[in-house]
This record gives sequence, C-alpha cells and structure tokens, in this order.
Amino acid sequence: MKSKNKILLGLGGILLGVALLALLAFFVTDELKGGAVGSGQVKLDLSIEPGDSPVEVTEFLSKNGLLKSSKYFLFLIKATRSANKIKAGLYELNDGMDARKILQVITEGKVKLVTFTVPEGYNDRQIGDLLVKKNLIKSRADFLQAASRTELMREFKIPAANAEGYLFPETYSVPVNYPADKIVRMMIKRFFAKLDKIPKAKELNPNKLHEIVVLASVVEREAKKKEERPLMAGVFLNRLKKDIPLESCATIQYLFDKPHPRIFEKDLKIVSPYNTYLNKGYPPGPISNPGLPALEAALMPTETDYLFFLLKPDGYHYFSKNFKEHAEAKKKYIDVLYD
Repeated sequence: MKSKNKILLGLGGILLGVALLALLAFFVTDELKGGAVGSGQVKLDLSIEPGDSPVEVTEFLSKNGLLKSSKYFLFLIKATRSANKIKAGLYELNDGMDARKILQVITEGKVKLVTFTVPEGYNDRQIGDLLVKKNLIKSRADFLQAASRTELMREFKIPAANAEGYLFPETYSVPVNYPADKIVRMMIKRFFAKLDKIPKAKELNPNKLHEIVVLASVVEREAKKKEERPLMAGVFLNRLKKDIPLESCATIQYLFDKPHPRIFEKDLKIVSPYNTYLNKGYPPGPISNPGLPALEAALMPTETDYLFFLLKPDGYHYFSKNFKEHAEAKKKYIDVLYD
C-alpha cells in the first residue's frame, strides 16, 4: 500500500508540475500576444463610430500593425467584458501600447484632444478662423451661428444678439469633432467663472455688466501695456461724462474683416454705429473678447482728468488733459494714426 501511495503521490506531483508549466507557458504566450508591437514611434488615429463592433475595431488595429494577435485582443475584450464599454470617438494610439493599454484607452473614452489658445482681444470672427485652422469647425460662419443662438443668450442672460465679449480668452482642450455650440458654451461659462473673482462684478445686473464688457472690449484692443488699462478706462468714462465721442481707433478696426496695419483719416469717416468718431457713447456691442485685466480695469478705472491718449514709439501711451496738449504730443510722437 505504501508503495502504491508513493507512486500515486509521484504521479500527482508530476501532473501538478506539468500543469504549472502549462500555466506558465500560457501566461508567457499571453504576454507575448498582448505585448507592444513597437517602441511608440508609429502613431495612429483610431476613429470609432457609434455602432462599430469589437471585431471591426480589432480588424482596423490589426490591419494598421498595432496588434500582435487579433484573436488575443478579441479574447481580452471578452474576458474583461468590455464589448459594451468601447466608446465612440477619435483616439490617438501608437505601437508602443500593449493590448491592455489600447483597450483601456478606448473603453475609458480617452479621446484625442485638440488644444487651442484664444489671445486676449480676439473678436468672434478671429476665434472662428482660429478654430477652422485647428480643424475643429468647417467654417467661421458655423462658429458665428453657434455664438448667436438665442437660447444661449437667454440662458446666460446676455442682453445682446451674440456672445461677442463673453467668450473668455484662454487655452482650451477639446475632443476632435467637438460641436461648435459646446465650444461657445464652454467659453461663456469660463467667462462667468473668471468674473466671479472680481468682487464688484457680483453687484451688477446683466445690462450694467454688458456696459462693462463693452468698455473692457475697447480697452483690451487699445491697450498695449497692462498697467495702462485702468487709465484708458478712466479716459473713456471721462469722455462719456462730458458727452465727447470716444474716438477709439479700435472701434474702427472692428469694421474691417481683418485688422489693418494702420488707420487713415478716410477710415474715420466710415458710416457705422461702431464708428466712435462719428457717434457718441458706447458702440452697439463689444468689439472684442476681453481678458481679466481689461475687465478689472473697466470695473475699477483710474480716476484722472485725462481726456486723450496716443501711442508712442516705445509702446506706451501719452495721456493728455486737453486737446491742445494732445495735439502737441501728436506732433512730437506721430504724424499718422496707428492702431
């Protein structure tokens, strides 16, 4: 009996060893089948549309050389119950990712992002052109239409026909094919989030806030130096109080599809409600999308007796209290009007 038991124990040990070796071989093969194909130098954009099956996704990956084994990838999807977790979108993959990493990316929805930066002072047309260059939208018109949706203006209580002035200039990251209306909404929400950081802004009703945005948009386009913005805001407010036209070259520039290198006397005669040389008061709406410093300047202007300013060659402005002083400064520093 003892001899028989020893034989059985010996056979059991052999079978266990064989099983362990088989299991080890399986995992080794498993890792080889699911390992990375390359070093990450080869990049691929994977577009998954709604309704695409795991088989279709796997075939595309295999065809483009990102998988060592299609069968293994399908097994992995099944073993992890991920078939219904694969999300539609555009994904940026590379051959340095193993099978598990690829599956993680497409099931967690880690879609490819496009980053764009809107400079302070861009108007809606310029933002539209920027998004076209980034291949986020097809045309400027699409963006302008999205920024003019009536329901959006009502939602954010913007007393205007479009979101000009309320699209906060900053760096954003959005998925490829992100809808234009969602981009607009995101930028408006960022505007109000930034505005909350200015205590005085919380006291304003929508109409008064709109005036501040209009003033800030003009200051944003006129100012070259951050520290001069409160002074400029004060100058414009002084002119309003004295019923003097704002005479802002920035409002003339807004009339052109794209900014001109310089403004000439003939440009000051263009008939438009935005021409603040011909019309008193604020322009009908914002002429740009101001950043936080310009908004702060409009809310907290510097109180002075200045009524004029002009740009000097060094990038700073010369501020004057009367026209005679302004004319003398103009002779000294410039002989044509620049933006």
